[in-house]
Amino acid sequence: MAASTHGTGRLPAAFLTPGSSSFLDFLGDHSPELLPGNRTLPPLKGAIELPHGTTIVAATFDGGVILAGDRRATMGNMIAQRDIEKVFPADEFSAVGIAGTAGLAVEMVKLFQLELEHYEKIEGATLSLEGKANRLSTMIRGNLGMALQGLAVVPLFAGYDTDREKGRIFSYDVTGGRSEELGFASTGSGSVFARGALKKLYRKDLSERQAMTAVIQALYDAADEDSATGGPDLTRQIFPIISVITEEGFRRAGVDEVSEIARSVLDGRMTHPDGPQAQVL
Repeated sequence: MAASTHGTGRLPAAFLTPGSSSFLDFLGDHSPELLPGNRTLPPLKGAIELPHGTTIVAATFDGGVILAGDRRATMGNMIAQRDIEKVFPADEFSAVGIAGTAGLAVEMVKLFQLELEHYEKIEGATLSLEGKANRLSTMIRGNLGMALQGLAVVPLFAGYDTDREKGRIFSYDVTGGRSEELGFASTGSGSVFARGALKKLYRKDLSERQAMTAVIQALYDAADEDSATGGPDLTRQIFPIISVITEEGFRRAGVDEVSEIARSVLDGRMTHPDGPQAQVL
């Protein structure tokens, strides 16, 4: 079948020519202007006020990994959205949590999902978890020009490594630098407080339920100290998004399950406002 671009309804030749298993490479070769990092912003004076996602946390447990995020997006000192979703499945065995400029971050996640799907269709196999982490690193590096103008995206990537049979977590900086985190990690404006909470609560032998409780405790502590992070909102029934990834694949925890844990955390805070106390030596 001949390929044509003259309005015959057939696919252009580019779509019928064997090439790279990377969708980003394909797009860069044939329509580079569509890549987010290749866009040129007009000259601007002063700060750009755009919705920003805030705090994402992750923790491994015996059998997998949990990735969770609060629901608040801010724009300057204002709350832009109270129920934004910041945690998305990347594929069957991995997930991405977004922090930074919300619009660019969501677009990057969708492009990352497409990149992994494209690779699987071309190669007939899935990337290793490390391979996925490297692909995301390349995408973040491609956004460096935007980041230098204040439009940064700094995600947290987590997944179940089917080769090593355990959950793993990867963090990034704005240049695409990648680091594997052991046990737990956080990113976003409230990350320092969330990480401090997880540092005291985390144990290697946590069960799935205990790990879910630990990340909600961490997000509560982040919201307690950071105005850009939203805590559980009982009046509006808005609770953190929690994703669980095990050998069975990706699962988003149901609202009833998350709300039950969040309510128990809030009940405990009524008598201990600062949360669980770690033991002294």
